[in-house]
Amino acid sequence: MQQRTVLTDRDIRMRLQHSPPLLQGLIDEATQVQSCGVDLTLRKVSRFLSAGFLDFDNVRRTLPDREEVPWEDDAAELPPGAYHIVYNEQVNLPADVMALAYPRSSLLRCGVTTYTAVWDPGYSGRAEALMVVHNPHGFTLDRRARVTQLVFTQLASDVEEQYEGCYNYENLDP
Repeated sequence: MQQRTVLTDRDIRMRLQHSPPLLQGLIDEATQVQSCGVDLTLRKVSRFLSAGFLDFDNVRRTLPDREEVPWEDDAAELPPGAYHIVYNEQVNLPADVMALAYPRSSLLRCGVTTYTAVWDPGYSGRAEALMVVHNPHGFTLDRRARVTQLVFTQLASDVEEQYEGCYNYENLDP
């Protein structure tokens, strides 16, 4: 049985050559691939306009309405609050890899963070996350800012059941 390991930059670059590649749509591989992860960039930012609802079996699950924040000169001014974000890069996790995402340290130093859930083996798509601006003075965000580092873990073995939830293949529009 193989031990679990975090994928290094070398492992990530090798898996970028697989079919499908571990990630697609990197803006600049040399900048985004880090020693033990990949920086994800912003595709869009939205404000929440209503409440959501979550139940046990998702029969009555309701996601909140959102409104996209406009870009002015390729930047968005964000007052303190919670925002919905979508990443640029498409992630394709094989049966032996899961991922966890962390805010980049520069983001934290600005009083801003991102939150995501576990990225399960079998997930493919342009993921969504929560960004919270804690800085009472707000935050300005460049359109393609690197905001989150995705860290990949190779599992001891392939999972028996890969992710097949409703968010698989999300945001794959051009």
